[in-house]
Amino acid sequence: MTNTETATVGGGCFWCVEAAFKELDGVERVTSGYAGGHADDPTYREVCSGNTGHAEVIQVEYDPDALSYEDILEIFFTVHDPTQLNRQGPDVGSQYRSIVLYHDDEQRDVVENYVEALDEEGGYDDEVVTEVEPLETFYRAEEKHQDYFEKNPKDAYCSMHAQPKVEKVRERFREKVKA
Repeated sequence: MTNTETATVGGGCFWCVEAAFKELDGVERVTSGYAGGHADDPTYREVCSGNTGHAEVIQVEYDPDALSYEDILEIFFTVHDPTQLNRQGPDVGSQYRSIVLYHDDEQRDVVENYVEALDEEGGYDDEVVTEVEPLETFYRAEEKHQDYFEKNPKDAYCSMHAQPKVEKVRERFREKVKA
């Protein structure tokens, strides 16, 4: 068994972000879920209401010998727009906010420095609004939301929103994509 580390990020609909990360060599598992809010064990419908405080997030279990935490952040900040407050594309609400939930002090330091560098480099027209918070509890989403893109490749939403993220990862991170 490979020694793995875990990263938790949210950048819009978890179906899209999950699909992009599943492309990467070194990623052992990607799980869609909810985190960053106040409601215990929320459902998809409750999170979508915007009343739980949770964001749609993914947990990425990865081999740190194949991918670094910085690699995870680079890919994450490439597949979504971290300057949009409480939205990504057609998805609007705090449940679609850009958020990184760190697991320890080392991850916190890395992500805070990464976000600061993004703003200093001026790679975006607007300021990065990604929240950086400690992960308190991750709630696994219902089974129908796991591997959604793989299970529903002809779904119109997936074709319009997940597929472009997958293609971006395949093109921009070609050397990190599974063979």
